[in-house]
Amino acid sequence: MSGLLLSVTGEDAVDELADLADWLRHEPELRGLVAFVGAEPGPGELGALADALAVAVGSGGALTVLAASLRAYLSQPRKSDVRIEVRGPEHSVTVDATRVKDVEALLRETLRHLG
Repeated sequence: MSGLLLSVTGEDAVDELADLADWLRHEPELRGLVAFVGAEPGPGELGALADALAVAVGSGGALTVLAASLRAYLSQPRKSDVRIEVRGPEHSVTVDATRVKDVEALLRETLRHLG
């Protein structure tokens, strides 16, 4: 089992990350595989907001489901631009929903290499 980290950038990054987590957790094949992760709190801090999602993916169909789910998520109407960075152990890619015509094909290829 390997893992990917997904982070969101944009005007409402915290809300978008929460929305993305909720979206992915509604996928039956991804249930139990998505968790918030954040930076370690510094001295004197109680905690930090989550800044990424960890998605556990294996050699099965989880990558395909993740790609299709991200495509659907990115195609939803939004008030602001959203970018999702997908990081694997050795590589990362950022998908800008406003500039990619075939998000699913890009994500499938990227996730295949990252996973």
